[in-house]
Amino acid sequence: MLNLVPSGPRKTYLAQRLLFVADHASNFIPESYENLGVDERYLQEHIAWDIGSLDVARAVRNRTGGRLWPASVSRLLIDFNRDPDHPGLIPESSDGVLIPGNMGLTAEERQRRLDRYFHPYHNGLSAEIDSMLESDGKPALISMHSFTPRMNGFERPWHIGLLYNQDDRLSRRAIDWLRREPGLVVGDNEPYSGRLLNYTMDRHAEARGLPYLSIEIRQDLISTPEGVADWSERLSALLRFLL
Repeated sequence: MLNLVPSGPRKTYLAQRLLFVADHASNFIPESYENLGVDERYLQEHIAWDIGSLDVARAVRNRTGGRLWPASVSRLLIDFNRDPDHPGLIPESSDGVLIPGNMGLTAEERQRRLDRYFHPYHNGLSAEIDSMLESDGKPALISMHSFTPRMNGFERPWHIGLLYNQDDRLSRRAIDWLRREPGLVVGDNEPYSGRLLNYTMDRHAEARGLPYLSIEIRQDLISTPEGVADWSERLSALLRFLL
């Protein structure tokens, strides 16, 4: 790919517009939870976090400027991209792995995790958006995720997917742009549909009328520094085209 890193006024403009969000950036579980009873090796795998997503978000942000809002705890403790009433908010299992520390959860413990982790994450993100609206105008939210190449026995052929619910104004253009690259397999609401799982963008982008991209990259493509560099260059060029 060509090196299309914006500079000067163009980078300043992007920096004022972009807010990168990484709901599944961390596999951290506080010590008091004793890994939720899960073997340590699983905490390094996709069930605990979106591998490589934070690395790519940081690398793109470093190229374009902008702000970054990353999760601080594992999706196994509480999933920031689920509605508070969603059954998967605090999962009892993931891709066939049982999560003992989430089984038979009391209402008090569920509320404790909402109050300690979930609500501060989303309230803080709302405040960050408010700050951008006051100082820089309307931001564009870039939600960065990654997906495992194989889930529940199904091979996922896409290199990247763009997810959306009702607002596809950036996603549609992004899909068309990415599909111009030979050999790149681009998912349209794949590997799952944003009409089903899109809580963070529904709440913070669609509800406010803000443009957004919800990006999913296959994890084996961003598991090395070279892969992160390749995809950060590609996505930086994409954002320059879109915005």
